[in-house]
Amino acid sequence: MMNSSMTPMDISSPPIIDIEDLGLDQGALLLVRQALADLPAGAGLRVRGCAPEWDLHLQAWCRAQGHALQWLEAGAEALVHRHEQAAGRWLGAHSTGHADRHAPQALAEQADPRWGLAARGAQVEAGSPAFAFALRQRSQLWAETAGTLYAQAVAAQWDPNTAIDWTAPLPTDPAIEQAVVQLMTYLIENENAALLVPARHLGQVHPHFREVVQLLALQCADEARHVEVFTRRLRLGGGEPGLSTAGGQASLKTLFDAPDFSTATFLLSVLGEGTFVNLLNFLHEHAPDPVTRQIARLAAVDEARHVAFGMAHLEYRLSVEPEYQTRLALAVEHRHEELAGTAGLNEEVFDALTVLAGGGTSVAAVRLGFKRVQALKLEMAAGRRARLQRLGFGRDHARRLADLHTRNFM
Repeated sequence: MMNSSMTPMDISSPPIIDIEDLGLDQGALLLVRQALADLPAGAGLRVRGCAPEWDLHLQAWCRAQGHALQWLEAGAEALVHRHEQAAGRWLGAHSTGHADRHAPQALAEQADPRWGLAARGAQVEAGSPAFAFALRQRSQLWAETAGTLYAQAVAAQWDPNTAIDWTAPLPTDPAIEQAVVQLMTYLIENENAALLVPARHLGQVHPHFREVVQLLALQCADEARHVEVFTRRLRLGGGEPGLSTAGGQASLKTLFDAPDFSTATFLLSVLGEGTFVNLLNFLHEHAPDPVTRQIARLAAVDEARHVAFGMAHLEYRLSVEPEYQTRLALAVEHRHEELAGTAGLNEEVFDALTVLAGGGTSVAAVRLGFKRVQALKLEMAAGRRARLQRLGFGRDHARRLADLHTRNFM
């Protein structure tokens, strides 16, 4: 039986490995490499063996690797000194920037481009190609709850074919059905933005921060599913898509123009999707049919999780970079100035909300619907103020910034 175990290291004697009659060209080299890997550079390892020509193979391998070799007993036992630069083959045992690279949260403050696609905690060989991931600083993208939110997102995935009863009856009033169609048209273009904005950043995140990569990937999947179900609902009654306005498109374009991931997340998730949760809950409450109600409920749960990530990321960034709050405020003001000449929320969407909230187009229904939509707008503004205050903005400052938010809701 081969015994490849090493004797305990002490001051007087290097560790010993006995490869017996297993040749280095038959797998014994694996055992030698493994034993040397546990030693610091310059340390010695005693190797014993008796396989034919194993000594010649060991000599050739040590010369190729740069290890010093000393024969203690010709052809039977050698002392291999690990090359002083052998450890230089790797970028470092603590390449993750943490004292214990095997710790579950051994996160670096800045990921090395040379770590590339390696698993977090892996030893990366020197000479590996550098990957140009733009988002590789922890403060740029991290959220302390990213792992928890990812687990929740995995558990909360739903199948449009089974989660929604597509056979449920639709509204019989053409005006109400047309209102649903217009809202679905509006929701689709906003969800296209909510899908593509994080998708643009996803490929820039260093995989060292795998929880954020995974969470953003599922966020994109959520939005793709929302686009699907909104489109299916739009077509369910045989209607054609409604109106998409220049003002609405201009509002969404500013999300693509945001200068960095944190600012885009702030404008999209904290302000826009936060407001959208209110809108979807409103639609769930006043939906004229079961399909629309189910869609709104399921989408609202997903959007709330996106808001939670956005908030957690901004809270983390502001905890390590408090001055970044000024940039967030300037982003809101800049967006408001850029959209000052646009119409904002198109009248067709506002009218559609009024019809659904009132349950029809009679004078009494419109009066009720209008009142409810105004209450919705106040609720949206209150939610924005609360989230801004949670991010450290003073009450008056939060109110002013909330009031500057785009009239297009997103």
